[in-house]
Amino acid sequence: MAEMTVPRRRWGRSNLSIPVIPFGTQGFGNMFGPVGEDEARTLIGRAIELGINHFDCARCYGDSIRKLGPGLRGRDRSSYIVTGRVCLHVDRGDALDPGRPRHPDGWLPDASADAVVRDVEQQLAFLGIGYFDAILIHDPPDMARCLARGGALEGALRLKARGLARHVGFGMRQHDFHIQAIDTGDVDVLLCFSDYNLLRQSAADRLLPYAADRDIGVLNGFSIVRGLLTGADVAAAAARGHWTNQDDIRRATAMRQWCIDRGVSLLHLALQFCRREQRIHGNPLGSQNIAELEANLRAVIEPIPESVIVDFAQAAL
Repeated sequence: MAEMTVPRRRWGRSNLSIPVIPFGTQGFGNMFGPVGEDEARTLIGRAIELGINHFDCARCYGDSIRKLGPGLRGRDRSSYIVTGRVCLHVDRGDALDPGRPRHPDGWLPDASADAVVRDVEQQLAFLGIGYFDAILIHDPPDMARCLARGGALEGALRLKARGLARHVGFGMRQHDFHIQAIDTGDVDVLLCFSDYNLLRQSAADRLLPYAADRDIGVLNGFSIVRGLLTGADVAAAAARGHWTNQDDIRRATAMRQWCIDRGVSLLHLALQFCRREQRIHGNPLGSQNIAELEANLRAVIEPIPESVIVDFAQAAL
């Protein structure tokens, strides 16, 4: 597969050229099964060979950030893209400082500008990559604190001014949060979750048109819904991916059977469905091994007949 290269898109106003399936480093963070350091390093190298050189990382993704740095070490910084996160829904110290005490229940994350700057500086020192191509303020509990003076967005913009983050944005589920962020005029990119895939397309209602009109780069999380839409046994994939939405599991099971009955790859269908949406620039996937990585690439490159997509839509599963 070395001769096959992933398609790329311009990531909105960032002007970065990114693969349509960036590498979500959660895949080797031991959250869905063990992946050793040597395995992760080999996986990172293979991804770059295939053109999947955009790594979307977060210190709340298990121990993935500890594995990413060595995998990139010694490579020309211009040969890869790294998106970092400031995780506001967990204690951000755990991943890089395992000895740090956990906060008690009821703890509110520090969404201040100073905390964001400290967090990103520490991540960059740990990774040894010099700068993030973009940072995303991830899962903010509310937008008022993030957008207020001295809030998280101000911290991200300070980092941008220093060249430590080339672009800034938000990653979250709430579309009204995205709209508020875009309306600041300071946001370059965003990440949405589980709202544009075969199971649901709510992002297309308002968010994608709004972002496209303002040239905001969009990453689409959960395009295969934590493995439910890969063609694997859905119950097993749900258990592995910690997915508990029973309606999603039921519908994904029906979609899998529809594909089996017609000799169609559900993974191909799921990824090409997302790729057809031009207002989405990247669909991060968290491969655990090279076989998964190459299967994802085949699924996004090898076309399926238009008639299959039409028939699937008409089936209304």
